[in-house]
Amino acid sequence: MKSDVYFINLRTKIGDGLPGKLKRLIKAAGIEKIDMDGKFVAIKMHFGELGNIAFLRPNYAKAVVDVVKELGGKPFLTDCNTMYPGSRKNAIEHLYCAWENGFTPLSAGCPVIIADGLKGTDDIEVPVKNGECCKTAKIGRAVMDADVFISLSHFKGHEMAGFGGAIKNIGMGCGSRAGKTEQHASGKPDIIEEKCRGCKRCLRECANNGLEFDADRKKMKVNHSNCVGCGRCLGACNFDAIVFNCSNAVEDLNKRMAEYAQAVVEGRPNFHVSIVIDISPNCDCHSENDAPILPDIGMFASFDPVALDRACADACLKQKPLPDSQLSDNMAGEGFVDRHDHFINSTPESEWKSCLSHAEKIGLGNNEYILHEIK
Repeated sequence: MKSDVYFINLRTKIGDGLPGKLKRLIKAAGIEKIDMDGKFVAIKMHFGELGNIAFLRPNYAKAVVDVVKELGGKPFLTDCNTMYPGSRKNAIEHLYCAWENGFTPLSAGCPVIIADGLKGTDDIEVPVKNGECCKTAKIGRAVMDADVFISLSHFKGHEMAGFGGAIKNIGMGCGSRAGKTEQHASGKPDIIEEKCRGCKRCLRECANNGLEFDADRKKMKVNHSNCVGCGRCLGACNFDAIVFNCSNAVEDLNKRMAEYAQAVVEGRPNFHVSIVIDISPNCDCHSENDAPILPDIGMFASFDPVALDRACADACLKQKPLPDSQLSDNMAGEGFVDRHDHFINSTPESEWKSCLSHAEKIGLGNNEYILHEIK
């Protein structure tokens, strides 16, 4: 059976702004069918890296929060810490980043909770139904403690996955630092010696004798024979001295994201929203955002994250590339081969279709959908 996806455009009238239209969209899509009375409701979104201004404004989050409150729910905005250095690699910096980008209880109408804790190590291992790459997923504990899960995604391009939509927001976004590491890299870490302070904080996190302290040099080193690549040491280091190479092939990365998303939503009410605006070529994890590659399109909602991603991608593929963007530059370059796909034309190594096909295979959702336009 085809899944239902609901769409509303970005045109507004006097007195009827986009937050109001978003509320109308999610109600038409059936969010009111979810019993939220007295329930904790996790609203997963990306707060944007400092310096990036393409992320979703807090106004969109508040529109979803308001509806959840109308239904008796107890909402909170959430995300997990990043595996790479930046302004969101631990809960303190992550919260300052969220606040600076406008996400406060006053502006969003609810608290912000970093799901995997202070250092990104507060996670829970969750079974992956029908998992082929991952039998379990390391998910931020606060995400899994919630009774209801809602994803609010900024749909845009991505330098590896082709695009970032609902599945990436859920799968990669809800993975703890160790979970993100598992999705990105099957390898093992290395120590950047000039950054290592010899504090041994990472050593306390290692359960496999994968780390050893060189007392003479007062530096940590990795014993690759014992290391299992779990990534927990990454969250323990406050000085960015531990690094993983992003070695997984794009297709493998996309499959792991789908399996992590399956682990997050399985067995509890879930609902998904994607807003297709400011379609930058790269992830909001960048500390900058390049010019949009496509025009703004609208807002989509569904109970099916796979159908939602597919509908957003199809809508993007129908648009003409914007001039003076990465996509138009690529198309004008020497030796360009038109692959009739904006995401692959923008990022030639991307394999976004492998994510959706694998997601459907493991039962996360359906690639076929019926699009309902809300007036």
